[in-house]
Amino acid sequence: MAKLCPKGKAAAKRKFKVYPSAYANMYASGVCSGKIKPGGRKKAMGGGMMDRPMYGSGGKACKLAMKGKGRAYGKNS
Repeated sequence: MAKLCPKGKAAAKRKFKVYPSAYANMYASGVCSGKIKPGGRKKAMGGGMMDRPMYGSGGKACKLAMKGKGRAYGKNS
């Protein structure tokens, strides 16, 4: 079994509370092999589902409701 590189070991210690664990070792192994960048991506501020309009570009149900039928989803609505 090969030893982990110091860079991967340090990254796993920063990321996980308990270092000698299976998850931490998998992360450290990924950092050492180059599959994972330590630090990862940062989430963008404010880009979620709340930014999209609820009835925006008009799905099929919205178009049916706007035609004057008053029922978007079937006969019992």
